[in-house]
Amino acid sequence: HKPLAATKLPPLYTARMARCVLSLGAATLLLAFVLLNAQAVLCLSGPENTSSPKGSPLAFMHKPMNFLASLPSKFLPTLRPAPATARVGLWNRLRAPAGACRMSTAPDTANPLLSDALFPLYSSVKASDVVPAISHLVQESRDNLATLEGEVAKATLPAAELAGRVEALSDRLGRSWGVVNHLKGVQDTEDLRKAVAEVQPAVVSLNMDIAQSLPIYKAWEKAAEAAEGTSEAVGLILQNEMRDAQLAGIALDDAKKGEFKELQQRLAQLSTNFSNNVLDATKAFSSRITDKARVAGLPESALALASATAVRKGDKESTPEEGPWVFTLDGPSLMPVLQYAADRPLREEVYRAHVTKASDQSSSAEGGDNTGLIQEILKLRQKKAELLGYKNFAEVSCASKMATPAKAMELMDDLRKSAYDEAVKEAEELQAFAKEKGFEGELMPWDEGYYAELYRQERLNFDEEALRPYLALPNVLEGMFALAKRLFDVDVVQVTDSPPPMWNDDVRFFEVRSGGSPVAYLYLDAYARPEEKRGGAWMAECAARSTAMAPEGGAVRLPVAHMVCNQSPPVGGKPSLMTVREVVTLFHEFGHALQHMLTRQDQGLVSGVRGIPWDAVELPSQWAENWCYDRRTMSGIARHHETGEPIPEDLWNKLNAAKNYRAASRLLRQLQFGVADLTLHMEGIPEGSSPHDTYKKVAKEYLVSQPMEFDRFLCGFGHIFAGGYAAGYFSYKWAEVLSADAFSAFEEVGLDNEDKVRETGARFRDTVLALGGGRDASKVFEDFRGRPPSPEALLRHEGLLVGAGGK
Repeated sequence: HKPLAATKLPPLYTARMARCVLSLGAATLLLAFVLLNAQAVLCLSGPENTSSPKGSPLAFMHKPMNFLASLPSKFLPTLRPAPATARVGLWNRLRAPAGACRMSTAPDTANPLLSDALFPLYSSVKASDVVPAISHLVQESRDNLATLEGEVAKATLPAAELAGRVEALSDRLGRSWGVVNHLKGVQDTEDLRKAVAEVQPAVVSLNMDIAQSLPIYKAWEKAAEAAEGTSEAVGLILQNEMRDAQLAGIALDDAKKGEFKELQQRLAQLSTNFSNNVLDATKAFSSRITDKARVAGLPESALALASATAVRKGDKESTPEEGPWVFTLDGPSLMPVLQYAADRPLREEVYRAHVTKASDQSSSAEGGDNTGLIQEILKLRQKKAELLGYKNFAEVSCASKMATPAKAMELMDDLRKSAYDEAVKEAEELQAFAKEKGFEGELMPWDEGYYAELYRQERLNFDEEALRPYLALPNVLEGMFALAKRLFDVDVVQVTDSPPPMWNDDVRFFEVRSGGSPVAYLYLDAYARPEEKRGGAWMAECAARSTAMAPEGGAVRLPVAHMVCNQSPPVGGKPSLMTVREVVTLFHEFGHALQHMLTRQDQGLVSGVRGIPWDAVELPSQWAENWCYDRRTMSGIARHHETGEPIPEDLWNKLNAAKNYRAASRLLRQLQFGVADLTLHMEGIPEGSSPHDTYKKVAKEYLVSQPMEFDRFLCGFGHIFAGGYAAGYFSYKWAEVLSADAFSAFEEVGLDNEDKVRETGARFRDTVLALGGGRDASKVFEDFRGRPPSPEALLRHEGLLVGAGGK
């Protein structure tokens, strides 16, 4: 997942946006910024989908797709705090604070992308609006840049004032570009792609000019010299801004700056092409089944979804019982096939399509072959690193993280040693079980998920499908929000009376209240729409908390977040009945959203997830996942959607008993992704080799079962080639050490000790969630935990700690 919150121009977006939300490093940000993104986006874990939540046998996909980068929403005026009874339908079209920046007259005031409303006019935006609006706003931002450069050349601005001015520099553009890229992620069309391609170079060029502005850099230097007495947050902004300017090439001569800019332009285009290819390849595949025998073993929910897909694709008479059935590469369709389908050729067909999409091995011409893009991206990132004086791009990426490449590799290897022997036992156990069931030969990747599920059902007496009737989305949301109330004393209330414009009728909108007054807002787009929506799950910034961007007459702009998932939609008149994986995914993204929404930082460049090191930003998201296995929390979630009966005690006990099944194998799969990512960005591709060879070489050390020769997983690995995780995918495991240790603080006081749980929750809120990037991430953790982090809790939670009840 990871996120960005946008500083200046967006976090990942661009070096100028140097404030890269997660401190990725201007350079990386730049790329990410242009990547997709318009909204700081924090995603689950990657197309790799490695590890379904705690206990799924599918070790190669759980968190699909990409991560979007994000532009700050500077010019986005904020709502004035409304009384507790106020409805979120009264949003005024507030203006940016006087003097924040010069605003030119819009070419067409009817263009929804030029609206200054806090809540974007999503339902009104058309592809034809993009070019005129973004072109206008790029020029407006250039005017603002020239104005600010002139001012700082004449006078020294105090650090806090300079931070606010830089934040406001291109807020309106960041806001609108964010809307465009958000829509590209959830409502993609060919016309929208063309419009983005037309204006993207101008946006990248502007962001590079901001990032490489010598007058602004010198202004930061002067402010640093007179920074005595400034707040800790402003001090970190100074450090981050100067670091990110260096990563954007501020020290290069004019010729090399031009070369650097060209690299960024090309990398941005390559990443966009990569992402488009993956989406096209995903959309192009479908498997239509008419023989009822071939869908044997699939649960009712999977057949209902396959029938609904068939109807949507033209088989109007399809029924879940008689078919035809159409299966796609969308998560809710793909995963049940690999987990439950008795038909081995069907499993192999969808597995092969999944790991070869957008590659030379794909059965479809749609999506092209991303191998060439991967090779060029790696080559240009290395060239960029050398221009900046670094040995490789991994060093550039880690310049803004807690870990160094060496420390990250060390953690990966330590975790491998803890899990490998257990993973060997898991593989042997599964092979023996399959043989008992009549399977002959060696298990293939498309067999493992199927036999692992059979094992869970027969040996562990647990069937995940049995939980679906108890996990209806409305109940899950109610229980999740009740947890937020219990731990953080906030109310999350859905707005049904005059909600703001939406991009789809299924989107929900919520107001987050503390003490009866709104403190943040949240959009939720929960369901999969494979024809137009990217796969995966992410949290994206729509607006960040900021005093510099407060509305006229207001004290602060309130944060607004998007949460986007791809879970099972309502089918057959029933609500969305979720899998445990989908519940965990929802909690994960809500953890990101809480850090964005409950921040108390008023400096916009470090509020919410902005400015947090990439390898720390997953702390609250992965921490939130743990509550899905807390009995009290689940009691508020798991109720039968028809009868209201709570989840049976024996089913709950089976869930907990099965959650660590094949945990070692899942852990190694994630480690392989992280090490392959670092290796590609540290060592490049050897002469005469391919990135796929490197991927498989790492697998020999980290995996028990090896990838197939045709495996082209990297061609769909958007996290590192079309998102913000380049040379940073290890951040998931780095942060998981932090998140597991943080959750253990609740375990230590006793999860049934209500007073102590609330007290610990308040401390988590006031440190991890509140401080954002305005305090060093290591200090924030120690503020909460009282000591540095330990990996013991992670190994214990995974059942891999010797003497901790592991297998």
